[in-house]
Amino acid sequence: MKNLKKLPTKQLEKFSNIFTQLGLVLVLFVVYITLEHQTEEKTIKTLGISNVEQIYIEPDENFVFQKEVKPKPKPQAQKPQVFIPEEVVKVDNNITETIVDTPKEDPVVLNLDDIVTVDIPEEDPVVNDVPFINIEDAPVFKGCEGLSKEENKRCFDKKMKQFVQRNFDAGLASELGLRAGKYKIQTQFLIDDKGNVVDIKIRAPHKKLEKETNDLIKKLPRFTPGKQRNRPVRVRYTLPISFSVE
Repeated sequence: MKNLKKLPTKQLEKFSNIFTQLGLVLVLFVVYITLEHQTEEKTIKTLGISNVEQIYIEPDENFVFQKEVKPKPKPQAQKPQVFIPEEVVKVDNNITETIVDTPKEDPVVLNLDDIVTVDIPEEDPVVNDVPFINIEDAPVFKGCEGLSKEENKRCFDKKMKQFVQRNFDAGLASELGLRAGKYKIQTQFLIDDKGNVVDIKIRAPHKKLEKETNDLIKKLPRFTPGKQRNRPVRVRYTLPISFSVE
């Protein structure tokens, strides 16, 4: 290949120094113009106020303006107004006044012997579901008739325990495969105002024991109903049954 010679007019490398110098001159000119530039002074004009001092604000200076609070004038106390009638009418002072005497009633004197006091009977509140321990006259178990109140309660508990011992099938607990130990059946029922056993509640360690206890309670005889303030009421009785499995 032939070596191509560069034309002298196209050899820009020779003018690089000239371009560099022109660029420096241009930059120096811009810096000079910038330094010589001056910011115009700003003033604040006020309207309607004379003798105002002019304030010169520098470009980089910050000012905080505060509004002057003028004191409020105290309210003046109002003078009382006096009303004067337009006309003054004369009145005759010679007026005769008529006084009517009203008869006074004589006070009524009460004699203490004439006052009759009447006793207003208070209605007894309705009492229901009285616990056996708080009942005034406990229900009477068959065979406990004719006893005092305290003796009747002791006789009732004694007869109830004897009834459970005779009628509860203790061997059923061993047949159910319960572990050896002591067990308790919680029983609660109501003796209504007619002497019947109602509302039986049982909690036992096995369903069959609950059924056995329920059948036992239903076999209880009819009681003489308990009384509270000489009125037949329902009595709540709690009967715990304990047994052991060997």
